[in-house]
Amino acid sequence: MKRRPRSEMGSFLCSPEPYGRSHLGCPLEVWRPAGRCKILLHAGIHGEEGETTMALSRALRLLAEPSPHCAVVLAVNPDGLARGTRGNARGVDLNRNFPTRDWRPDLVMYRPARHEPRDVASSPGTGPASEPETRALIRLIQELEPEAVVALHSPLGCIDDDQEGPLARWIAERTGLPLVAEVGYPTPGSFGTWGGEQGITVVTYEFEMTDKDSVMKRHVPVLAELLMGVNPWS
Repeated sequence: MKRRPRSEMGSFLCSPEPYGRSHLGCPLEVWRPAGRCKILLHAGIHGEEGETTMALSRALRLLAEPSPHCAVVLAVNPDGLARGTRGNARGVDLNRNFPTRDWRPDLVMYRPARHEPRDVASSPGTGPASEPETRALIRLIQELEPEAVVALHSPLGCIDDDQEGPLARWIAERTGLPLVAEVGYPTPGSFGTWGGEQGITVVTYEFEMTDKDSVMKRHVPVLAELLMGVNPWS
């Protein structure tokens, strides 16, 4: 695939399609591939991790034509991104709201920054998949039937895949980030757990804690390669 001239990167070549609406009515958008979806990449499930949306957007805007086999969701949680909050507009951590066997109603404690205590509470929702953003993403995945999903997060600085499969190994090698089988703490109701229970390979791609320019320099080229099909799943 060819890349677009740098001068054309200010806008998207192709338009997305809506796949649902957020709690506040914001459209949830997906950029569909030219062919069958093999990989879905999504970012911004935590609204305070806006660098994930920015990096994936830049990678998508590098392409001179639609990705052959990758679908893209830039903002799973657009209300949270707009407000700068981890959860959605109802204060729900969407990454603890999926209908997994281990979902539980307890408050989710998280740390606002990597080196701070885990002492800030958010909700897992009133029940599994209680949130419109969660339900819409589940429907989209059921429609697309991807073989793998790459979920972008920050700032743990690792590639997480409990199977340590070929896609995760490829991303780890390209980024230089460590490949791990778990992040080291419980994640009930997480997207990764739900995907695993559905038989979908889920790779959690965690950016490291650093400045914006360093994140873009390190990760945009790797994401662009994924979108162009330069990966083990092409």
